[in-house]
Amino acid sequence: MSDYTKSTDFASKDALPSGNSAKIVKGTEIDTEFNNIAIAVATKADLASPGFSGSPTAPTQSTGDNTSKLATTGFVQAALSALYPVGSIYTNAAVSTNPATLLGFGTWSAFGAGRVMVGLDAGNAAFDTAQETGGSADAIVVSHSHTATSSVTDPGHNHTIGFQNNTIDQNAGSSALAKQGTSNTSTASTGISVSTSISTTGSSGTNANLPPYIVVYMWRRTA
Repeated sequence: MSDYTKSTDFASKDALPSGNSAKIVKGTEIDTEFNNIAIAVATKADLASPGFSGSPTAPTQSTGDNTSKLATTGFVQAALSALYPVGSIYTNAAVSTNPATLLGFGTWSAFGAGRVMVGLDAGNAAFDTAQETGGSADAIVVSHSHTATSSVTDPGHNHTIGFQNNTIDQNAGSSALAKQGTSNTSTASTGISVSTSISTTGSSGTNANLPPYIVVYMWRRTA
């Protein structure tokens, strides 16, 4: 892009005395000036839809300016930096590149490996401080007890005993008569020992204490 520079000082010719040959405006001088003007105009950008080349510059507007002014790279960097102040978290579901390279500013460190972010809750001691950690990936069984009840019914029972009585029939002289029969003992219950066991069911608690999750790359701006 060229700027127009005048080659001939036409005004100075007016001060020259009559008859001085330098006072004459020559056609070659006029031609040179027109050529210089044509070159300068041809290398300038048009007002309507100009096409720039090289590294054109423009004033950098203040952050937050939402007018139709041109946005320079400086303006964009300032806007992104304001969007991600120190302490901000940047996440990406596919690219592991440090945000300092992607965004062009700040110092970033990997953050929250293996952890899910939770909003601060001033009313809950577990969540009332920024960057407070807790929880476990493995399931924790809360202390508890089991109660088992066994019921045993013993209706009682008896035993049958056989017997034989020998008697003498007075009318038959010395002949002996044998008499057989049975007799039952009295009913009684016995002590019965009952063993009750509670079987273990379920699966391993390893990595079972997790909410539904999705893994991303996560960075925190530190400077």
